[in-house]
Amino acid sequence: MLEKKRKLFFRLSVICILIGIATWIPNFILEYGYSYWLLTFIINPLGIIFGILGRSIWTVIANIIMTFSFFILMYVGYLFNVAL
Repeated sequence: MLEKKRKLFFRLSVICILIGIATWIPNFILEYGYSYWLLTFIINPLGIIFGILGRSIWTVIANIIMTFSFFILMYVGYLFNVAL
């Protein structure tokens, strides 16, 4: 029973990671600033909680990265513009 709950929370955490990635896809493919990425501030903290309950450090780390993905991508974008 406990193992089933861990697997469920692990899967929910992975789904949160995938949703976080999917929210960025319109911005990169269509090259237009859609605001779907704001969902990463709601969905990925839930994924962190699910990862903790599922006892998976990798999903916790991936959800943390996706939560702060806006700031990471903004930093990389500024570095890219400075290099040009």
